[in-house]
Amino acid sequence: MTEVAFHFNVPDKLQYSCRLLRKAWGSGARVVVTGEADTLRRLDQLLWTFSALEFVPHCQLGAPAETVAATPVLLAGALDACPHHEVLVNLGQEVPAGFERFERFIELVTLADDDRAAARTRWKHYSDRGYAMKRHDLAQEARP
Repeated sequence: MTEVAFHFNVPDKLQYSCRLLRKAWGSGARVVVTGEADTLRRLDQLLWTFSALEFVPHCQLGAPAETVAATPVLLAGALDACPHHEVLVNLGQEVPAGFERFERFIELVTLADDDRAAARTRWKHYSDRGYAMKRHDLAQEARP
């Protein structure tokens, strides 16, 4: 069954995503990131520029098949054509269709009231279906 983890109190989803994806790639994980098209476009641009000395190999799911197969981080608006199902990161407000095919699933939640309200709805959705839930509160982790 999919392990669901919520990362709460994320100050900036895109910046945090870059660091999370860099860490995942460094550990050898294959990751799919889903969300709205505009968010994925902004993440794509940020992954090229967030660090002058590091690059996280990534592409859109619609890239040529050989590129998609060789790329550890995929940006996907929909999950039905994903070639691997190891880790999924959700940057959107909805429960992504097909999340249950992934081994691990990470939800990122900012400090914004609307984002927190949408996250509560998603938490309830997963919880009601019996998924193992993990909670990572960045505000708690930052305290000495």
